Amino acid sequence: MPQTDKQVCIPPELPDLLKQFTKAAIRTQPPDLIQWSSDYFNAMARGENPPVRERPDRVPLSNCAELTPELLKVLHQRVGGRLIIHVDELAQMWKVLNLPTDLFDSIMNVGHFTEEIEWLKFLALACSSLGVTIAKTLKIICEVLSNENDSGPARIPFSTFQFLYTYIAEVDGEISASHVSRMLNYIEQEIIGPDGLIKVNDFTQNPRVRLE
Repeated sequence: MPQTDKQVCIPPELPDLLKQFTKAAIRTQPPDLIQWSSDYFNAMARGENPPVRERPDRVPLSNCAELTPELLKVLHQRVGGRLIIHVDELAQMWKVLNLPTDLFDSIMNVGHFTEEIEWLKFLALACSSLGVTIAKTLKIICEVLSNENDSGPARIPFSTFQFLYTYIAEVDGEISASHVSRMLNYIEQEIIGPDGLIKVNDFTQNPRVRLE
């Protein structure tokens, strides 16, 4: 067959549209993805807000506390520096703080956690339910993990940041491993000082650091 020089034209708004759709689907977790997709794009076409669940459904706030960075910090302190915690113990801590059980179940599902939970991964996903972007999520994580006795801005070891950023990017599924590697290499070589710590401003105020 004769070949044609005609190029396929990709609408410039298509990549962002598909990115937002994918994030909305992951966040909403619809039981019927096809029907939900139809409702989503029909709402967009009508100029209405699509049926996106910004955060996992909660029981009424009168009966249940809303998750906040402050409560996550309390939870982190109760974990007591352990890297692994059993699901039953963590679920009990969550219950004592009167946090929504459906949010706990959602985090467990997204992280594919079983009986033995990697605490930092669970914490990262919990923070992501509060953060609109990856940078915001990592900012919350830094504030939760930062030592209250330290003066100045929140900061954590770069090795911890590297682990968490890599994990969140993998779960997000839209950021290439090569981009993550480039950002981490730049931060390590150009920003991190002798103390090996990264501050919130290092990745939120530096225009050369684009985590997404």
